Amino acid sequence: MAERAGVSRSVASRALNNAPHVSRAKREAVERAVRQLGYVPNPTARALATSQTGAAALVVSGEDPSIFADPFFAQVMAGASQALDEADLHLMLCLAASDRGRKRVEELFRSKGADGVMLMALREDDPLAAMAEEAEMPVVFGGRPVGPAPRWYVDVDNVGGAREATAYLVSRGRTRVAAICGRLDTEAGRARYRGYRDALLAAGLDPLPPQEGDFTEPSGAAAMAVLLENHPEVDGVFAANDNMAAGALRTLRAAGRAVPDDVAVVGFDDLTVALVADPPLTTVHQPITALGREMARMLVTVVNGQDPTPLILPTRLVIRSSA
Repeated sequence: MAERAGVSRSVASRALNNAPHVSRAKREAVERAVRQLGYVPNPTARALATSQTGAAALVVSGEDPSIFADPFFAQVMAGASQALDEADLHLMLCLAASDRGRKRVEELFRSKGADGVMLMALREDDPLAAMAEEAEMPVVFGGRPVGPAPRWYVDVDNVGGAREATAYLVSRGRTRVAAICGRLDTEAGRARYRGYRDALLAAGLDPLPPQEGDFTEPSGAAAMAVLLENHPEVDGVFAANDNMAAGALRTLRAAGRAVPDDVAVVGFDDLTVALVADPPLTTVHQPITALGREMARMLVTVVNGQDPTPLILPTRLVIRSSA
């Protein structure tokens, strides 16, 4: 019946049960299909279907509500919202930044207050990961958490992107390349540092110990200052995101180091900050909007009773003036 109406099974179910978040056009398409097929709802199936909420939750494990203003998460939300809108699902945003926030998310899982959940920005030993394992609702991860891979996730090729960025610095004659990595209690931070190490070892060069930041511009500036103090000979820097790369540029400029002549810098993400940086950043482009869109599409697929395989999205190097 859903196929005849040209809608997903979840949309057809909500339309049959007069649930919210179904457009008028799709509701009418379902009604036409019902008449054409002589469909008679099964009472048991109807009872189960009425438990659907017509909403999906995006849960971000972060410390600061301003995380939703970060261009990265803004693009993720845009992609997820687009895909959920196509499935007539409402997007809920949840920030698990405190004990109170985590309790609200736990209640969401317990009460099945959404048809499914998308989890992002998990750190090692994050309690949200344990909640997700015990949840009796579909959970799709945006980015793999530290540890065993979950059943459903969408991620980008963090190792490959970092490897390509570092190999590019080596190809430009840089032999003392440092890494400003992201938080090492996140899989993205660890994976990007692995890519950096892989590229240097393949070139016969010695990796430097990771200089950890927290994916913010100030942390990149501070990390670059430590690198200049401990390794003044550094001539190349791979930063695990554009915000930290922009901070590194600020510190290099203040120290009188020319970019890229003295020190070449490459970032990761390809956010707007990469274009407005001075000089514009060479960076690894990751399809952030597609990450949100594919994460939501995977969740809709699971809600509809299917079992999709995990998805890894490709990255590519964008060359600008900083390297």
